[in-house]
This record gives sequence, C-alpha cells and structure tokens, in this order.
Amino acid sequence: MDIKITRELVEAMNPVDALQYLASLDESDKYVKLREKLKIEYKRLKDMRKFEEQVLAHGFAYPAGLDEAGRGPLAGPVVAAAVILPPDYMVYGLNDSKKLSEKRRNLLYKIITRDAVAFAIKQIDNVEIDRINILEATKKAMLQCVLDLETMPDYLLVDAVGIEGTDIRQAGIINGDGRSVSIAAASVLAKVYRDSIMYEYDSIYPEYGFCRHKGYGTPEHIAALRKYGPVKIHRRSFIKNIV
Repeated sequence: MDIKITRELVEAMNPVDALQYLASLDESDKYVKLREKLKIEYKRLKDMRKFEEQVLAHGFAYPAGLDEAGRGPLAGPVVAAAVILPPDYMVYGLNDSKKLSEKRRNLLYKIITRDAVAFAIKQIDNVEIDRINILEATKKAMLQCVLDLETMPDYLLVDAVGIEGTDIRQAGIINGDGRSVSIAAASVLAKVYRDSIMYEYDSIYPEYGFCRHKGYGTPEHIAALRKYGPVKIHRRSFIKNIV
C-alpha cells in the first residue's frame, strides 16, 4: 500500500489499533518511521489521559471535558463544548485545538462526534456577552452544555474556569486543553463549530474578513471597523476604545 494512504489511514485510528495494523502489514520494514512516530504519539496521548484515569480510579464513570472558543474576539459568539469520551479513548493528533491545522481539527471533529459517549455544543451571542461579560457568558455556555448532555456526567474537567449552577464535582485545569484528552476534544468541537459560524458571517459581511481572523482583533479587522463601523455581531464592550 502507498505510504501516504497508509499514513492517512492510521492517523484516523486509535494509536494502539494503528500499531497493530502496521505490524500486520507484509512490508513492515517500509513503515519503520511511521511506527516510531506512532509510539511517540501513543506516549503523549497516554500522558494526556492522566486526569481521566485519576477520576475513573476514584469511582467516577462519566467524566466530561469542557472548553470554549472565542473569548477574545471582537465579534461573534463564544462557543462551549462538553465531551464524554469512552474509557481509554485516544485518537491520533488530539491536542489543544490552537496547536492543530484546520484540516486536522475538521478530521478530529468528525471522529470525536462519531466516537463520543455524549457531546454538546452551545453558544452565547455578542448581545448576551455585552450584558453579562465574557467570563460569565463562557460559564453560562458551559453549564448549558453540561445540562444538554444525553449522558449525565459525574465529574467535570474544565479548562481553567469553574462552573457555577451545578453540584457535579469538578476540577479547573490550567492549560487543560493541552493536558487532558477530554478537554482537548471539547476544544476541538468548540473551535470547529465557532469557525463555521464565522465563515457564515464572512459571507454576510465580506468586507471584514471574518473567514481569516474569525473576529479577533487583527490589524485587518480593526482597520475594517474604523472604515465601515461595527455590525450587529460586534461586541460593543470590546470595541468601545476602537470606534
């Protein structure tokens, strides 16, 4: 089999399954570098499972990872996601969504939504962000995700913040999207979902370049704001010192 096709195939697998698959191929020597790469990736993902394994070892059955996308932009919603993964779950390349290419994020989005025990994605729009502030909007979106999960979690692994309004035990993990597979999975879902929203807004407001900067305060975005003024998706509390 062509090495490129094989690489794409194994990168869509659990690393353990991928290693077993590579070992079964007749031309095994052809895939030495790929096997070594997979071994390194397996170790990285195993390290990222430590929080989930600690929670499961204490008798909890359904830990959920939570993360958000879009706290910093000048426009658009903040999006949160919650994900409950199967025990021992790993998938090649899963990491903090900010460290991944768009192509990899989109692939992982399909894999995670296919494999997850349960997942939920919620958004809070710019009007509500202006009304209650971005931190509270983020927490509100996360709580909505928890309540919307088809399987009720019994422990929450949250990227950095704490969530009010629930009695479910939780842990806020600094830089959790790069340290926990569940939080990383949530970060991918939130990022891909929010990016899709901003692509839609780009077709409505093409002069702002939302497809490129996703609403963040880039020089291009700020220049467009000063030239054309804000539109209805801009966060007024974020742009008051710009326009």
